[in-house]
Amino acid sequence: MTLPKFILGDNSDFPDAIFVIHTEFPRFIINLETDKVEWFEEFDKEDQKELESEAEHAIIEATKFYDSEIAKYEE
Repeated sequence: MTLPKFILGDNSDFPDAIFVIHTEFPRFIINLETDKVEWFEEFDKEDQKELESEAEHAIIEATKFYDSEIAKYEE
């Protein structure tokens, strides 16, 4: 099965939160209400710098994805 790179999610237990799930490496879920990130990967110390850069880029992309999806709903 092919998954989209990003998936929007919500949960009634967190009524104000919107989640974006990143399905590619490095996999994570971000709560856009609090900007907290939960990683589904474990990072080696030797790869830390490279992964931090990749992760930062992916988080920026996740936010842009959310903004784009919301704009589509508003049209």
